[in-house]
Amino acid sequence: MILSICPNPSIDCTIELDSLNVGMLNRIDSKVETYSGKSLNVAMGVARLGEESFATGFMFDDHGRMFEHVLKKDGVKYNFIYNEGRARVNYKIIDKRSMLTEINDRGETVKREKQLELIEYVKDISKTAEIAVMSGSLPKGVTPEFYGEVLSVIPENVKVIVDTEKANMLSAIKSREIFMAKPNQRELESFAGTSVYTLKDMVKAAGKYLDMGVKNVLVSLGADGAVLTDGTDSYYCKSASVAVNSTVGAGDCMVAAACVGLTKGVPMHELLRMSVAAGTAAVTTSGTNLFYKDKYNEIYSKIYSQKI
Repeated sequence: MILSICPNPSIDCTIELDSLNVGMLNRIDSKVETYSGKSLNVAMGVARLGEESFATGFMFDDHGRMFEHVLKKDGVKYNFIYNEGRARVNYKIIDKRSMLTEINDRGETVKREKQLELIEYVKDISKTAEIAVMSGSLPKGVTPEFYGEVLSVIPENVKVIVDTEKANMLSAIKSREIFMAKPNQRELESFAGTSVYTLKDMVKAAGKYLDMGVKNVLVSLGADGAVLTDGTDSYYCKSASVAVNSTVGAGDCMVAAACVGLTKGVPMHELLRMSVAAGTAAVTTSGTNLFYKDKYNEIYSKIYSQKI
């Protein structure tokens, strides 16, 4: 079973405009609302690739049943720690130039007793997991140390994958062995404290994670593909050329495919290929909709990993 831990679920409202004119009237061409969150996207991606998926994390009374409906539709099992109030709403504004502007809400405060409740639940449910993923931001009232608190109770034999900002990542790394970190290029540069321009730069910058005990680093590069390194071997896989509808959630789909690859025991270069195929398939769908298996298979057949 692949466990996904979502500390900060969101309603993603994707708005498409002809152009975004700041300080002026803008008219919407289309609007799509989806019930998601980074780890929930991972959970649904895992299910679409045919593996057993279980989602947990914080949830909110006002919108929780809608999130559960979406997960149930994809065959994801779930159990959440419920809080009063509403889920946050994140706005993704896309203009015809394919520029993405994001406005993210912080949502409701999660009290300490609820935080402790989730820690105890993760301690119990993770005993049956093969892989555990924790990703995304934290709600109000929750400090970066919470990442470490949650991950420290997961059994040592469970492979842990983390996709989050620097402060949360550092907390995670200090708490236990992290099998894989999944930064994008901006997050990689922030963590390493340096700019990267070439594939070799990326491998070198990823060494900052590896030096702190992370076993593998998967760097998502958007339309350019991804890099995977364990410090000894490094691979690059270029994305297939596709029509881009929305890049939102593509990194989460990469993580989902990496989880599935790990359960199947595929070698590094194949795991990277699977990840890029899922991420590329995700950008062909509108809004924050995830990839579809047939599109994933089509793209997977067209791409290959190469050693750096």
